[in-house]
Amino acid sequence: MDIRKVKKLIELLDETGVAEIEIKEGEESVRISRNPSGATFAMMPQHMMYGPSPATAAAPAAPAAPAAAPAPATASPDQTVTAPMVGTFYSAPAPGARPFVEIGSEVKQGDVLCIIEAMKMMNQIECDKAGRVVSVLAKNGDPVEFGQPLFVIE
Repeated sequence: MDIRKVKKLIELLDETGVAEIEIKEGEESVRISRNPSGATFAMMPQHMMYGPSPATAAAPAAPAAPAAAPAPATASPDQTVTAPMVGTFYSAPAPGARPFVEIGSEVKQGDVLCIIEAMKMMNQIECDKAGRVVSVLAKNGDPVEFGQPLFVIE
């Protein structure tokens, strides 16, 4: 594969905020990823794909109002899990499946909370703290903005 094509792919990742891309030309293939730390991506069929990685958040957009119940007045910023990117919120790994978490669920650091679809890629959003889910602030299938509160964890 031509090195100029690889450089163009790297530029494309920078411009679009895509987390990972893999291109195959005949027997040659190249995979470029922003997440060398082994971030987890769930792969689903094309019609059910979700979104890119938290590490690929593009320029921040104005947060939208929460779609579900408002956050409790006592919620501090360190208790709120926000959307790391613009995309579509999915509470479950597939249509009809049980949600990753519900109100009252106990979570540990690294547990999957939801999936955000962006640019036909999906990204599992993981919990960055241990605790109990007090509030789910987005509905399944709702569009979310960068920085929009998604969960409150106590």
